[in-house]
Amino acid sequence: MNFLSDTTAPAHPKLIDAIAAANTGFAASYGNDAISARVEARLREIFECDLKVLFAVSGTASNALALSVLCPPDGAILCHDEAHIHRDERGAPEFYTGGGKLVPLRGEHAKIELAELDRALEEIPEGFVHASPARVLSLSNLTESGTAYTVAEVRERTVRLENRPAFVHMDGARFANALVSLGCTPAELTWKAGVDVLCFGATKNGALGAEAVVLFPSVADRFEMLQARQKRGGHMAPKMRFMAAQFEAWLADELWLELARAANNRAAALAAGLAALAGIEILHPVEGNEIFARLPEAVATRLRAAGAEFYQWPDGSARLVTSWCTQASEIESLLAAARQISP
Repeated sequence: MNFLSDTTAPAHPKLIDAIAAANTGFAASYGNDAISARVEARLREIFECDLKVLFAVSGTASNALALSVLCPPDGAILCHDEAHIHRDERGAPEFYTGGGKLVPLRGEHAKIELAELDRALEEIPEGFVHASPARVLSLSNLTESGTAYTVAEVRERTVRLENRPAFVHMDGARFANALVSLGCTPAELTWKAGVDVLCFGATKNGALGAEAVVLFPSVADRFEMLQARQKRGGHMAPKMRFMAAQFEAWLADELWLELARAANNRAAALAAGLAALAGIEILHPVEGNEIFARLPEAVATRLRAAGAEFYQWPDGSARLVTSWCTQASEIESLLAAARQISP
């Protein structure tokens, strides 16, 4: 009953097999191999546009590198106060942008409130020498509370930056989970809604360690700059074909959506079971594979004693994350343990 994080889950066998299959003969390095080219072509089909792709080994690396080509050292990045780039990346965005200022904004369920965004933009007028100009809006989808920005919600926020020399970054560590929850297309949730760059995560959804920085047409001309930052920062993997191989297998036959759907379905079942128990409160809408629950101390103690592992969130709630390989039996065992002492 491991619900600590989807990063604790094993990689999907098909992706491991793809790595082994790529491990034959010689291939051009640094992303110039045939597999990387095929993946980029596949992503162009999936996102319905011309685009450029650069692979990275972690979400932090992809976020920081992407932001470094969007935000100048004297610019500001608007994000939610709970955003991963603000809370969990040890200053990597500030480091890689050379001083870009993160401006955290409030909003329920880790979504930036429109009023908060409007207020921030009013307080940072263009051309005001004393303030860091807003150059990037960063949205996480899924959010850090496990909720999903709808297409309309993304567009409501991106449109507010259209009259500024600013860009929109999407942290998509759990993009697949958001996508299957919303039922829209990848294009609709990204560039058609005003997103310029997507950090497209596979690691949390079945990969061994593979992320992709996707530059949509509005910023595709920054690809060489992105490559240069990756090399200078020590994040350019020489044998990039092994990351590309994971993406090729992951994207084939919609495996990436199948795995995300499986994780989401398990989360929905777990959330429904917990919500039915007295004394347990689900704090945020469950729109992906994360559940945040307020558990009575006795319940939390019993669950851990029964072997359940979950993360204690800073607000005192329990975060339970399902993955592509979470079994129905694990859900049933956790709920059975919770029922034994539920008031």
